[in-house]
Amino acid sequence: MTNPDPIAVPLPGCTTDDPAPGARALRRARWATRGLFASLGVLAGAWGAHIPSVQAKYQLDPAMLSTVLLAAACGALLSLFFAGRLIGRIGVRRAAPLAALVMGSMLALALTWPGLALLLPAMVVFGAAMSLFDVAINAEGTALESLSGRAVMSNLHGMFSVGGMAGAALVAALLRAGVAPLAQLAGIGLFVAALAVAASRGMLDAHPHDDEPKAHFAWPRGLLLLIGLLIFAGMTAEGVMYDWCVLYLKQEVGMPQAQAALGYATFSAAMALARFGADALRARYPERWLLSGGALLSALAMAVVLLSGHPGVSLVGYALVGAGLAPVVPILYNAATKVPGTSRAAAIASVSSIGYAGFMIGPPLIGSIAQVASLTAAMAVVVVAAVLLALGARRAAPN
Repeated sequence: MTNPDPIAVPLPGCTTDDPAPGARALRRARWATRGLFASLGVLAGAWGAHIPSVQAKYQLDPAMLSTVLLAAACGALLSLFFAGRLIGRIGVRRAAPLAALVMGSMLALALTWPGLALLLPAMVVFGAAMSLFDVAINAEGTALESLSGRAVMSNLHGMFSVGGMAGAALVAALLRAGVAPLAQLAGIGLFVAALAVAASRGMLDAHPHDDEPKAHFAWPRGLLLLIGLLIFAGMTAEGVMYDWCVLYLKQEVGMPQAQAALGYATFSAAMALARFGADALRARYPERWLLSGGALLSALAMAVVLLSGHPGVSLVGYALVGAGLAPVVPILYNAATKVPGTSRAAAIASVSSIGYAGFMIGPPLIGSIAQVASLTAAMAVVVVAAVLLALGARRAAPN
């Protein structure tokens, strides 16, 4: 007899009547999926910590840097219109390594392009590959939660945060050691691609089917639309932190880049710790409390960061923002997959198509506000997004 997964937490009222793989296959798939979430986090952490390197390499002002980030967000948004269909056709076990190879290669090449004419389309491909990978591994996670009857989504997203922390911390260490940014991104991009391809071999061979027809694409409407809008608010706040928190510490607070990169690591570490505990909280407390309470914590913490401008206060504030935003995406993604009539991948792609618009709107909005006012004023978008999320949490997660 195999031992139960010590991290998975039973979900109240969840059953395992669907045809499912054996316990060993489920456990192998859980660990494989944790590795995939971690690999995406490492890539995102390295990319976020090297936003200043991209700015310096291509001599970008805040508005042009926003355009580069917008290109990646547009690619992410566009891929969501075919992600569900592609995953439905080839399966998550093939879609995940395919996307990993593309996104790893694009990260490796990020500082090699001669100018914006090639950088911008490369960023579109980069964003599209990251989006496809994200939808695939989240579809795998919700299938594992359904098959095992245990809450695992927050844990999986915690692994993403651990990866983000590791990626940003690695960049900080390599910068202090004098390793060139080009070599860093090349090595990290290729490593992430190889890790994801290896981990994907442990994923489920196929997801269970039922008798109800499942659409592989769904326009967000009704409850899906509401969930998507709340994900939009959460991902706007999270995306702003990923793309701008290091630059804020460097430019507005006056920290060296090697130290400023620790801000990303602090944010990701706190989010990871909160997510590792969130599955137990989901089994015990109403999810609307977790969503609204966390969002209010994030809003208050970010307000204090912006008002103080102090390095120590900023790092503590980043940690509280990360902890407050931690339950947003795991809870809402899982809620989307319970809306009847669509496949898991289609439901996630549908709400993500709105959520990723937060990543798309956030970067140019921050850049535009920073251009006419200051980056400090622009980062207040995090406060606004978190407050809106808190106000709408009850309707999307009534339990």
